[in-house]
Amino acid sequence: MTLNIPAWDNGALTPIDKLEVHRRGMRHLAVSVFVMDGARTLLQRRALGKYHTPGLWANACCTHPHWGEDLDQTATRRLEEELGITNLPLTRRNRVEYRADVGAGLIEHEVVTLYVGEGRPSLRPNPAEVMETRWIDLKTLHQEIAEAPERFTPWLQIYMAEYADQIFGEIA
Repeated sequence: MTLNIPAWDNGALTPIDKLEVHRRGMRHLAVSVFVMDGARTLLQRRALGKYHTPGLWANACCTHPHWGEDLDQTATRRLEEELGITNLPLTRRNRVEYRADVGAGLIEHEVVTLYVGEGRPSLRPNPAEVMETRWIDLKTLHQEIAEAPERFTPWLQIYMAEYADQIFGEIA
């Protein structure tokens, strides 16, 4: 099955196969969700079957919208698909852009809409997506990334280094 995601090709937003977008390093739309419980954020460790960055720690969830899908719906959909989280109100924080090599000849060049949900929802991780979850305070997360960056996805490293104040506000 081909999943077409919104990517820019020759300046126009066009539906293009997700894997092709990453092979070519094309600029494309994405959403990234952080779930917060006070000053602690939910991390997920990506399942070993993921096509890139398997086994690495990431924020609660990230994904690409389907062609024509509303970004708010995308964030809500993916929280449920990956972590079984439902009915968690999300606040749109900002839109950022980054480019990162994610291994296996793939590049993420994302224009990401960031979302934050507040609370301690019950979790039902999908084992095809998530192998482990944990809550971590932001100070400890910064420390762990500094000490062992290879354990974390490139985008989480970028978010924490460059966009923490936009995501977390005063608690960053």
